[in-house]
Amino acid sequence: MSDLIIVESPTKIRTIKRYVGDGFEVVASKGHVRDLPKSKLGVDIDNDFAPQYVNIKEKEETIRSIKKLAKKSDHIYLASDPDREGEAISWHLATLLGLDMKDKNRVTFNELTESGIKTGMSAPRSIDINLVNAQQARRVLDRLVGYKISPFLWRKIRRGLSAGRVQSVAVKMICDREEEIRSFVSQEYWSIDAKLIAPGSKKAFAAKLAAVDGVKAELATKEQTDKLLERLKDAKFVIQSIKKSVHKKAPAAPFTTSTLQQEASRRLSFQGRRTMKTAQELYEGVEIKGMGVTGLITYMRTDSTRISDEARDAAYKYIREKYGENYLPDAPRKYKSKGNSQDGHEAIRPAHPELTPDVVKASGVTNDQFKLYKLIWERFIASQMSNCLLDTVSADIDADGCTFKASGYAVKFDGFTILYEETKDEEEEGRNVLPPLKRNDLLKVKSLDGNQHFTQPPPRYTEATLVKAFEETGIGRPSTYVPTISTILARSYVEREGKHLKPTPLGEVTNELMKDHFDKIVDVKFTAKMEDSLDQVESGSRSWTKTLDEFYKEFSGELVEAEEAMDGKRIRIPDEATDEICELCGKPMVIKIGRYGKFMACSGFPECTNTKKIVEDSGGKCPFCGKRVLLKKSKRGKKYYGCEDNPTCTFMTWDIPSDQKCPTCGSTLFQKGGRNGVLVCHKEGCGYQKDLSGGNGE
Repeated sequence: MSDLIIVESPTKIRTIKRYVGDGFEVVASKGHVRDLPKSKLGVDIDNDFAPQYVNIKEKEETIRSIKKLAKKSDHIYLASDPDREGEAISWHLATLLGLDMKDKNRVTFNELTESGIKTGMSAPRSIDINLVNAQQARRVLDRLVGYKISPFLWRKIRRGLSAGRVQSVAVKMICDREEEIRSFVSQEYWSIDAKLIAPGSKKAFAAKLAAVDGVKAELATKEQTDKLLERLKDAKFVIQSIKKSVHKKAPAAPFTTSTLQQEASRRLSFQGRRTMKTAQELYEGVEIKGMGVTGLITYMRTDSTRISDEARDAAYKYIREKYGENYLPDAPRKYKSKGNSQDGHEAIRPAHPELTPDVVKASGVTNDQFKLYKLIWERFIASQMSNCLLDTVSADIDADGCTFKASGYAVKFDGFTILYEETKDEEEEGRNVLPPLKRNDLLKVKSLDGNQHFTQPPPRYTEATLVKAFEETGIGRPSTYVPTISTILARSYVEREGKHLKPTPLGEVTNELMKDHFDKIVDVKFTAKMEDSLDQVESGSRSWTKTLDEFYKEFSGELVEAEEAMDGKRIRIPDEATDEICELCGKPMVIKIGRYGKFMACSGFPECTNTKKIVEDSGGKCPFCGKRVLLKKSKRGKKYYGCEDNPTCTFMTWDIPSDQKCPTCGSTLFQKGGRNGVLVCHKEGCGYQKDLSGGNGE
């Protein structure tokens, strides 16, 4: 006989077995084992919204295996993830196994380390029914919205569409931003910029016109600017005042789920799904030399910036040994979490701060695992370091009643920046390094220029800025950010353009319909308020059934009104025009969005039914047959390049076609290995290559 530990992921089994020792069997549920049925609503609205759970068909074998092991076990520990979903999974397992909900059989691991696992096993508790009810309320809410609105969208727009409580708000946010961009009217403005040289210096520094005769400078036209430049032509530029100070720059807090996704996007160009997949691997454990399978980070779904005293002490030890006492802060740092954060877990941090990124890399982890671990480790260690101190100087310069301003800084003490600095979505304008300046100095004018500018529309959202907007507005929770963005992309409501997210015609049409008839569902404030209600359910201060009842009373009325208002009506999705001509009838081809994404069709439909896949020409020519090389995607969504004449021509490559031709045979050269890689010729028998890091072709 042995005790049974049930976890979510099979990859945790080895790590946990290693620390709990003999006498324990560890098995994985592989996520949820029960859910609402797919074939029907599965919610008894008239009976307090009772969910009608069924066993997930694909999990029948897993359930049988767990039940068999449970019968032979002295004690069962439910060790699913430490969040709402994990608590619900434990509750479903307890229900299936007939366990007493009051038994202390629930254990949680904030980190899959020896101390984390032993701490969790030493403090079993009963299942937190408030946490379970918060998850149930979210699941039922999402089911009500999805299963009630989706059929309406099928009838009014197109079959296969879906609506979601959070996804519909996300689409609206992206559509609203697109509308802002379209309606933006750019305004012309001008600046006057000077390059000045101080006495005894040879290097010029920059100064910008700030005021004219004591009034803020606002130049709207070239005529105004030229008039002012004429006035300044013979002016003397004299230092009027100098202000010196020491600016303290504090490090950023350790990562939360949101900030990790944002920084991984900005710094590593990781999409949210890639970030969370890699973080999950680091949490569950990877093979480390001399240690075996080891969990490298704490739980990765959190909105708290809190860290344990043990982790802080470990960070201090490393900082003291590596950089010295000067790099430790005067007092322990405490970072303030967002107002709506749960604070149930620590921030995302290294589970073993003494394991530096170099040690982890030497153990043979994947490239993604190394990059993300390095980011998490450096951010955490830096968060416990001393401030960066900057000697700042700002100077006001008078020129015939016009005030120019110059500012600059020098690093007095690098502090945490010796290791890590947070990146920004919009980098701050660089400052000068100013020469020694003193009041009444007469400056030499190297150049004085009027520069034209235009105000810019707000940028489209990237994954990083959208996640930031979710967090700031209270939309969703750490566990929902990635699934929400993945869903709206998969449903073709939104598409990527480089790093940016833009709405498709389908997304805009659907959003308009939702705004017209389900304005509360797509209202940011209403959705954020609903998230607060779910948090209250979790804390036990609000009934989950009452929350659902209040929502549904208003929602069901909107459904009835929408059906009446749209009776007999159907909305057409506008087509996107293209320059391509139908080879069958000569009419223009257009881009349509179907159930499986975009495709090209003849605008002469239904008379002409010609359709074809959308292809993206890479600009390169096939080295085998000379036809176009197209950008393609594998079944797993990975980009590659292949001949348009496939399968007749078998050429394909992961290398990127360049705009350069082979000097030996004239074929397209392909770039291999990134910016510092090589350009290679794939023409059979040629063998030419050019080293991009500075080598010669061969």
